[in-house]
Amino acid sequence: MDTRHMRYFVALAETLHFGQAAARMNMSQPPFSRQISAIETALGAKLFDRNSRNVTLTSAGKHFLKDCRTVLASFDAACRDVQLVASGIKGELKLGFMMHAAHSIVPALVRLHSEVRPDVRLILEERIPTDIDEMLVESRLDAAVTFGTPYAPHLRTQLLARDRLRLIARADHPLAEADVIGPERLEGERLIAAPASVAPTLRSAIGIFCATGGTVPHFAFEPRLQHTIIRLVGEGLGVGLIPQSLCSDLGDAIVSRPLQDPPEFDVVLCAPIATKNPAVSELFEIAGSHFRV
Repeated sequence: MDTRHMRYFVALAETLHFGQAAARMNMSQPPFSRQISAIETALGAKLFDRNSRNVTLTSAGKHFLKDCRTVLASFDAACRDVQLVASGIKGELKLGFMMHAAHSIVPALVRLHSEVRPDVRLILEERIPTDIDEMLVESRLDAAVTFGTPYAPHLRTQLLARDRLRLIARADHPLAEADVIGPERLEGERLIAAPASVAPTLRSAIGIFCATGGTVPHFAFEPRLQHTIIRLVGEGLGVGLIPQSLCSDLGDAIVSRPLQDPPEFDVVLCAPIATKNPAVSELFEIAGSHFRV
C-alpha cells in the first residue's frame, strides 16, 4: 500500500461510482476495479459493498476513509513544505550578529524579515566578531551582521551601515568637556578596549587613530564585550573608544565625545558564497531594499 492506492480508494469512497472514480484517476474502469480489489486483498478487509446498482462503504471502509484523508493531507503538506523550504519561503536561518549591531541594525532587519518571510524561523546568535568569522567558515551560521573585512573572497557581503569611533568618559573626567578630541589628547590616558583577538577591526581603528597623533595607546583593561567597557568607564577606570552606534543610551554618568577625523568601518551582512540555505538570498534582498548607505 502507498499513497497512490489510498487515492484510488478515496476516489471511489467519495464518488461511490466505479466509472466516475476511474475517470478522476485518469484510468479506465477495469484496471481501476482491479486496483480496488487488490487494496482489499492487501488489507484483508472488505471496504465496499457493491452490487449491480449500488456501491456503499462498509464500517471498515468508513474508518479507512477517515484515516486515508488524514494521511494524504499530511503527505501533501509535506510535499508543499519541501518545495517552500527549497525556495526559501519556509525553513530556518541562523543569523549571527555583533553586540552593537543589536542597538541599530538587527532589530529592524529581524522585523522586516519576519514581515516578508513569517514562515522562516530566524535563530539569532549574539557573538563577538572573531567567533562570527569562525562560525561562518564552519557553516554554524548561515549569515551574520559584522564588520566588513577588506579581503573575504569566500563571503557574499552587503553594506548595511558605516560606523565610526567615538570616545566615552565618565561625566567628571576632563575629556568629558572637550568638543572634539584629537589623538594627542589620549597620551597617558588609561584606555579600555576589546583585544585584537576579539574585535580586530575595532582594535586596528584605535591603533590607527592614536598613530596619527604619535600617541602610544595604554590599554588598562581589555574586556571582550563592549557593554563591559561601558561599565568600566562608568566606574572611572579609564576612557573607552567604542562604535558610535553604542553611544545613544549611555546613561547620565557617561558622556560621549566625537574624535578628530574618526576612523570609520563598515558594518555588513555577510554569508558564505557556498551556502546551501535558500533563505539567505531573500535576507540579502530585504537588507538591500532597506539599508542604504
